[in-house]
Amino acid sequence: MTAAAAEPQKIVAPLTPAAIFLVVTVTPGDDSRAAARSLCGDLAALVRAVGFRDLEGELSCVMGIGSEAWDRLFGSPQPAELHPFREIRAGTRHAVATPGDLFFHLRAKRMDLCFELAAQIMARLGAAAAPADEVHGFRYFEERDLLGFVDGTENPAGQEAIDAALIGEEDAAFAGGSYAIVQKYLHDLPAWNALSTEAQERIVGRTKLSDIELDDRIKPSSAHNALTSIVEDGKEMKILRANMPFGRVGEREYGTYFIGYARSPRRIEQMLTNMFVGRPPGNYDRLLDFSRAVTGSLFFVPSATLLESLGQEAPAAEASPSPPVARDGSLGIGSLKGDPSHE
Repeated sequence: MTAAAAEPQKIVAPLTPAAIFLVVTVTPGDDSRAAARSLCGDLAALVRAVGFRDLEGELSCVMGIGSEAWDRLFGSPQPAELHPFREIRAGTRHAVATPGDLFFHLRAKRMDLCFELAAQIMARLGAAAAPADEVHGFRYFEERDLLGFVDGTENPAGQEAIDAALIGEEDAAFAGGSYAIVQKYLHDLPAWNALSTEAQERIVGRTKLSDIELDDRIKPSSAHNALTSIVEDGKEMKILRANMPFGRVGEREYGTYFIGYARSPRRIEQMLTNMFVGRPPGNYDRLLDFSRAVTGSLFFVPSATLLESLGQEAPAAEASPSPPVARDGSLGIGSLKGDPSHE
């Protein structure tokens, strides 16, 4: 399948006021595999049916598949860079790896549309799936996170977003797809709010009110936006973020759901290494003194064309689990050279 022939899922889309992030695990057995595969083929019709109730609600759903689930459901061939999320430990900082076979990113102008679609998805899966994580996100003022800063300012747009997020001819069988890394971060807001605005700005690397990037002469090398900027051969390696705030005030739970789409997961993995380990090691992201990751998963997002066809093929036999990955925190990714958009 060529990139031109494959219709992507709604990855490159404007942020909406409401979102649900749903991660499930597929239970063992042939019936469960059949139910998961069937949903792949029918998801687009479900979205159309629910979205028809409000055509201006801009309901969409992106579905992703984890590495072990791909092995069990579809076997070979497998997307070239699909693997389990790679845990990172550095000092007290920990990017955890948590279970997740299927991922659903639901977006709309209204939460009721997202909620209804999520309910329909879970009803279709039934006993074939167990919920692993569910987060209801909302727009907070001018696209701000609960730390008070605008989130996603440097997101690419237009063709640049497509080039950053979608797989091309480098993996032709899976062209038009993407990789998504998701993490749920919880914030210590009392400790964060005890900082001066100036101290917060040095940690983030932008001004809080006007959302202007700090001058490099005063911005620390440990600033969040410095460590998440990946440049090779003079070109910045972009990803597409669709982060949303979430929370439960009564539980004093305040968080950000991070979701990054990229044509290669190595881009996001390098950003996470810089944040948790540091660049150089020890020069880590000080946001992590106030925020902790409580989930972490990596998914392949097929093109819409491929996703529909996956529901039509004969079920694969149970496959052996993927071999264990290194847990030394290095990720083993080194340079991003080899990233097809960068060759």
